Amino acid sequence: MSQDVRYDFSVSGMTCAACAARLEKVLNRLPGVEATVNFGTGKARVMALPDAPPAADMVAAIRKAGFDVPPGALDLTLAGMSCAACAARIEKVLNRLPSVEASVNFAAETARVRYTPGVVEPAAIVAAVAKAGFTATPVAVRDREADKARKASEAAAELRLGANMDVLVALGTSVAYFFSLAVVVLGRHDLHVYFEASASIITLVLLGKLLEARARARTSAAIEALLRLQPPTAWVEQGGQLVEVPVEQVVVGTLFVLRPGDAVPVDGDVLEGESSADEAMLTGESIPVVKAPGDQVFAATVNGDGVLRCRATGVGTETLLAGIVRLVEQAQGGKPAVQRLADRVAAIFVPAVVGIALVTFLGWWWLGGELAPALVNAVAVLVIACPCALGLATPTAVMVGTGQGARAGILVKNAEALELAEKIKVLVVDKTGTLTEGRPAVLDARMAAGVVREDCLALAAGLEQTSHHPLARAVVAAAQDAGVVLSLPEAVQAVSGKGVTGRVGGRMVVVGSPDFLAAQGSPFRRICSNLCSPQP
Repeated sequence: MSQDVRYDFSVSGMTCAACAARLEKVLNRLPGVEATVNFGTGKARVMALPDAPPAADMVAAIRKAGFDVPPGALDLTLAGMSCAACAARIEKVLNRLPSVEASVNFAAETARVRYTPGVVEPAAIVAAVAKAGFTATPVAVRDREADKARKASEAAAELRLGANMDVLVALGTSVAYFFSLAVVVLGRHDLHVYFEASASIITLVLLGKLLEARARARTSAAIEALLRLQPPTAWVEQGGQLVEVPVEQVVVGTLFVLRPGDAVPVDGDVLEGESSADEAMLTGESIPVVKAPGDQVFAATVNGDGVLRCRATGVGTETLLAGIVRLVEQAQGGKPAVQRLADRVAAIFVPAVVGIALVTFLGWWWLGGELAPALVNAVAVLVIACPCALGLATPTAVMVGTGQGARAGILVKNAEALELAEKIKVLVVDKTGTLTEGRPAVLDARMAAGVVREDCLALAAGLEQTSHHPLARAVVAAAQDAGVVLSLPEAVQAVSGKGVTGRVGGRMVVVGSPDFLAAQGSPFRRICSNLCSPQP
């Protein structure tokens, strides 16, 4: 390896923070590996230095520790194959990718690919096929065999029980149940039974796991909402024609076209055309940004009224949107100082509690001489210690906090920043609309002498109703709120980033910036200058 490489492995089989701490210790024993494992997100982030072993060895270490990295499955529909040799070539190309096992069916024109998420991603697999001269389209169908294998693997992992929080639950409830059973069988009516305690503890623990799973699902929804901003298809140039293709097939260098109102599929450079782009999802600025040759466009932003011809510069995981998603995921998987302390405590917590329970049992038996009180007190130690809030509270709080922030449009770079936010006394923001709603609205309107507000709104909104520009929508909304009836415009001409002209009700109407109005012969610039000049 010539440079540092980062892997993000999804790990199954972890049942508490102690499992995460144990796995982290196992991975950090590997040469050239710096790993952090987060129980809340179920992920292991590994930074592989130049002397680190291959990713396959890291996966093997994870599985040897009693956990698993669930394999990913991808079904592809292939195009461009002309013979069995083409299928063999694609299969060979795919199997060269790290962790990939591919099987290509020439007759069905499909490929089934198994891979390790974190080592390689679907976008890289599709790109490898494209580089070989063929076309691959992911099939949105779950691989039943992979799903069965994953469930079987998780079931097998459940059979291997380490020293985690579940040990306390199992010991406490089992001892309480079998002690109560022995009391009933032996007819010792002088002793209490604890059947209801066993059932109650298990119920409460399962309820806690359910609430934890719901918190994770809601947090994941924030990330999924960000990903849904990117359109599923793109209009690309192929053979001199525009063809709509899945966004997964777009590679760096592909020429694509943005029509009026299109969401941008990938990051790119503008080659031809003039338009504006709504980049509020990136910057918070509600006013569209003018785009011309040499400017950049970003995935998930929205094109305005013009047509742009662009060249892709960032696709898949290399887009700015993907970088934002990674920041959110990293923040959720990051460990603040308090969580690192909790993980260290959790790693020794279970053995310590079991030891204390054993000492309690022996001490009460030796001092009191009776088995029943000694057993009951030992069980009390185990039962009181069994809730794993120590290992769950901090990671769950980080996940929920960053998820709620993402839904509100606030992105947290890392967990340390979230922890330090509690000490913030002064908040400084820029002037680009960071604290705005992202939707302009008409708050006031100043009319020239003799001009009625409703008449002016009717003309302006009548012309603007054909535009997707946020300011145009604000004018139309103001007219609708005032109950103004709008006429259909004629001969509409939009000049990107400047304004629009047309005829409404037989009258020529110009709406736009001061410079645009001045160029059309309007005295607006002079009027504006008089309004803004200092008053004596």
